[in-house]
Amino acid sequence: MVRFIVIFFLIFINFSKTTAQEIIKISEVEAKSATSKIHFKANPNTSNYDITYHKLEFSVDPAVASITGKVTTNFTALDNLSTVTFDLDDNMTVTSVTQNGNSLAFIQNANDELVITLQNTINQGNSTSVIISYNGNPTSNGFGSFEVNTHNGTPVLWTLSEPYGALGWWPCKQDLNDKIDEIDVYITAPEQYTSVSNGLQQNATISTGKKTTHFKHQYPIPAYLIAIAVTNYETYSHTVSNNGNPFPIVNYVYPESLISAQSSTGITVDIMNHFIDLFGNYPFENEKYGHAQFGWGGGMEHTTVSFMGNFNRGLIAHELAHQWFGNKVTCGSWKDIWLNEGFATYLSGLTIEHLDGESSFKSWRSSTINSVTSSTDGAVYLSDIDTTNVSRIFNGRLSYNKGAMVLHMLRKKLGDSNFFNGLKNYITNPNLAYDYAKTPDLLAHLETASSQKLDEFFNDWVYNQGYPTYNVEWYQPTTNTISIQLNQTQSHSSVSFFEANVPIRLTGTNGEVLELVLNNLNNGQTFIENVNFTVSSLEFDPDFHLVSRNSSVTLNVKNNVFLSESITLFPNPIKDVLTIKTSENILINKTIMYNYLGKEILKTSKREINISQLSAGIYFVKIITDNGDFYKKITKN
Repeated sequence: MVRFIVIFFLIFINFSKTTAQEIIKISEVEAKSATSKIHFKANPNTSNYDITYHKLEFSVDPAVASITGKVTTNFTALDNLSTVTFDLDDNMTVTSVTQNGNSLAFIQNANDELVITLQNTINQGNSTSVIISYNGNPTSNGFGSFEVNTHNGTPVLWTLSEPYGALGWWPCKQDLNDKIDEIDVYITAPEQYTSVSNGLQQNATISTGKKTTHFKHQYPIPAYLIAIAVTNYETYSHTVSNNGNPFPIVNYVYPESLISAQSSTGITVDIMNHFIDLFGNYPFENEKYGHAQFGWGGGMEHTTVSFMGNFNRGLIAHELAHQWFGNKVTCGSWKDIWLNEGFATYLSGLTIEHLDGESSFKSWRSSTINSVTSSTDGAVYLSDIDTTNVSRIFNGRLSYNKGAMVLHMLRKKLGDSNFFNGLKNYITNPNLAYDYAKTPDLLAHLETASSQKLDEFFNDWVYNQGYPTYNVEWYQPTTNTISIQLNQTQSHSSVSFFEANVPIRLTGTNGEVLELVLNNLNNGQTFIENVNFTVSSLEFDPDFHLVSRNSSVTLNVKNNVFLSESITLFPNPIKDVLTIKTSENILINKTIMYNYLGKEILKTSKREINISQLSAGIYFVKIITDNGDFYKKITKN
């Protein structure tokens, strides 16, 4: 079955923390960068074999926009094969193809295909190997799948194949319906330069002014995450202890950036350790993680070595997050892109929580919610039509920010233990690890970890559109209980009601605080909660854990029949003095006045209350008696 992989880099502006509006700008740039490549369709002519190994031998000079290469490919036939097809830009020139030392016939066509006629038919399940030699000046696509430039007057070369640029500089299987099990990369360049690629450097040999650097990567990888970079890098490392199995974080930086980079990249160890604690082992711990500076203002999460336009903390966190969510487990279709970008966005938020504390994380959530609710429509999960629209795929409000907040709401709904255990199981499942996943896979793992059914939550928050707006009505029917009614409207008709855990904060007249989380399953639901103090105010979602907008709080006026017949307030409307009259058997303990938002503004034991100093408007009066609490709405002229 043909499956697609979509992992995209995040382009960061020069900030250490990433706000929701920055994410919007980032996604817009991503959409523009992918416009020329989104039209690449899955090539049915490459779906009949499975690649198991590449030996990639590249000869380059960062001062020259050309490449000479030899690619050895081992593959297994999924059908009987008399020909095999690779994706390769027709701008490149193939000079020879061999199999078992014998030359093979081949053609290059206008569909950017290299079609090779094999020596003999390869039966289904059997394997063989071909060697392709080629050269050319790779065509630049947008940001350039193969780019030469300069930094501080020195040549630099880098590749950036997201998501369909690999065919621009080497013959590959571009439609991403399987991952390559293992690769060896040999980069030959002028000896004064340092070369970078995926995996661990094995050795570097010098001959006749050229240096050949060998990298080996032994984890499954898609074609577009294979990358090389060459320039006069300075290198230095940090070490991750990794519970006695240490691995390096290798930094390749421009000499002119060395001092500033050294002051910035050390935080990667702390972020790495935090992600390991949350999600399990670094997926490529037997090799390395690293950063390679390149001549563009963004970043790209190439497996084991992220290419970096800067070394700001937000970019470091985001690209590192993709090593788990995107590179190890990859979204299985365009529709599921939030499994990459929503996770990477949320893990950037978790980095703020870890390093800066709850107050900063709260600000991040507030900003993210404001972004999500800035328009009334839009789902996290994409429709078939959505996947033809680049801007929709890379919609920062939905794929990034709403995806991130959906994860946060799941965390609050399930609890930290169940949530993070579910994610660990998801990321380590042998059917998903180093392979592909779709949204139902995530749902199933979170349900198993929590023993909760999440179909309705995913229907509301992932598959359908919009967000809720709440009106919260409350009053204290007795001194030790509070009645809270949750009324909801929806911003989009695709959801008739959003099931959610609704956070409420109660504050008492003497500063007491009680935090509640109400499991709201239907509209107009009323909750009677115990409280051991007189409530002066109620706040809806004060810490921004729930996606909503324009919600309001109303102090309701409900009284038992006895108090309604026994207490009178006059005049109403009132200008100056409010008088309270009761029957003889009613003892007033205290009278409290609230504004229309439910905020306490006055407290007294008098029966005549001068309110001339208050502004005109609607107020609520609460009279606390031995027989219960009496409420009345009054109008001040």
